[in-house]
Amino acid sequence: MISLRLKSECDPSLAPFVVRIANEVSQDASDAQLIMEEPNLLGFQSVCGDFHLHNVAPADVAGDVLLVDPRRQIAHRLIRAASQHNTFLITEQCDQLCVMCSQPPKPHHEDMFAHFLAAARLAPVGARIGLSGGEPLLHKKQLFDFIEESLGDRDDLTFHILTNGQHFEHDDLPWLRAHRSKLLWGIPIYSEIPSVHDDLVGKSGAFDKLSNSLSLMGLAGAAIELRTVVMTQNVAGLAGLADFISRHIPFATTWAIMQMERIGYGRMNWDRCFFDSSADFNELGTAIDLMQARNQDVALYNFPLCTVPPAYRRYAARSISDWKQKYLPACAECQLRSDCTGFFEWYREDSGFTEIRPQ
Repeated sequence: MISLRLKSECDPSLAPFVVRIANEVSQDASDAQLIMEEPNLLGFQSVCGDFHLHNVAPADVAGDVLLVDPRRQIAHRLIRAASQHNTFLITEQCDQLCVMCSQPPKPHHEDMFAHFLAAARLAPVGARIGLSGGEPLLHKKQLFDFIEESLGDRDDLTFHILTNGQHFEHDDLPWLRAHRSKLLWGIPIYSEIPSVHDDLVGKSGAFDKLSNSLSLMGLAGAAIELRTVVMTQNVAGLAGLADFISRHIPFATTWAIMQMERIGYGRMNWDRCFFDSSADFNELGTAIDLMQARNQDVALYNFPLCTVPPAYRRYAARSISDWKQKYLPACAECQLRSDCTGFFEWYREDSGFTEIRPQ
């Protein structure tokens, strides 16, 4: 597992600051220069303040964008230059209580938009940055302003925003239209039956609000990635949901069917929610076939290739972020490993897929 927080040392009287670790000698005032290297300790100099990093090699952080927190003596790796999986956690607040949530909500919000803006300005050319929560649109004005300013400075950037789709309004249409080429909205839908969806997200009336938001986004021409975590509670209805999406949300860019992540509420509810698709792929296969027959894009996220029948493996994406990805001992000799998403770091073999077979 790759650590996104590094032990740091700097003057605790300093305010938090964002810097990029220079790959080489740089004249950019935003870059931190390596000035000292000892075993398990690196020293850096920047205009914001000098600091040290522990237990990391220079090559591992070269080009990374860090938020150095002097009070906590931690450096947060906001952007890792060598990774395609960089996400800003906008807030831990949320107005839903999804049974499978990997990031359970917290009541407190710490506004980090200024730091995120500084980091976005230092991102690698052409970077796609994830924006997640909690529910980012609980802070919609600040979020929209952040995106506006980021794209104003860096029109090469794009953003992938995860939201529950509860907070779009008609007045948002002009803004959504203006930025539609730069934004992909990841929005969950768990069933075409309102009561089932509402029960899984822990919020009465959520499906109706979601339907209204999706209609607005269709009018805006927004790019939408519909997301469905497959669970014992909704797997029997996947074909019905596929039919609903193809008839009522045909403008969606893609439909991502996802396996659960065993952390947060997902860990608490694992035994009653996890569906072993390695043992029974029938419902998923039917749903995929229906979507393909209607010429709509579909993908499988978080599915190790050996848990998917050969005929459907082409839909399985390498979706697990590299910092929380692992492979099992049985994967060592698998010929498909280089194309496989692997497993979440917190996956447990004793309560997961029953059909793990190296290919």
